[in-house]
Amino acid sequence: MRRDQGSYLRDPAAIYRESFAAIRREVALDRLPEDLRPVALRLIHACGMPDIVGDLAWTADAAGSGRAALRAGAPILVDATMVQAGIRRSPPPDSPILCTLNDEVTTTRAAACATTRSAAAVDGWCSRLEGAVVAIGNAPTALFRLLELLADGAPRPALVLGFPVGFIGAAEAKDALIAYRPQVAHIVLRGRRGGSAMAAAALNALLDDDSLA
Repeated sequence: MRRDQGSYLRDPAAIYRESFAAIRREVALDRLPEDLRPVALRLIHACGMPDIVGDLAWTADAAGSGRAALRAGAPILVDATMVQAGIRRSPPPDSPILCTLNDEVTTTRAAACATTRSAAAVDGWCSRLEGAVVAIGNAPTALFRLLELLADGAPRPALVLGFPVGFIGAAEAKDALIAYRPQVAHIVLRGRRGGSAMAAAALNALLDDDSLA
């Protein structure tokens, strides 16, 4: 027997188009800097929560800095394989995506330092940090460790996308990034909310040459 599938959109392009139109109706994106609007649009689309726009924090020209770095072939450093898996846009050939979470040396380092694998994985970024785009979408300890390395003189990334999620340390890690001096270019969602899907969505917006907002 044939089931009645009902009436719903099946065309992916139409679903994206109508989703973005709905977000624009519900959110005053024009209050944001122009180059940040596509990032906010994709973030809201990724989580279904229009109110996150009020919790976004950013430095001047953060989105522009990230796009310029990616066009120049900067490496993309991610804290979780889920962030890497969510990057739908093809980065430039010279922009490798690096996730050191599951490296054997990371496991050894985490045990030796009595810390999380996520924090230990950040130590594996040091040789690639300069001018990189960093996307943290899972572990607050990864963001805390990045700030410790920067305070110790590690090379500075071009942009940090700060979207760690959770009840312990997530809000505090993001506040620490916002308050860090000298300032690091960043786009951050303040508070507990975040996640790998949102970090990947922000990256996709920066990699997308077509403006959506």
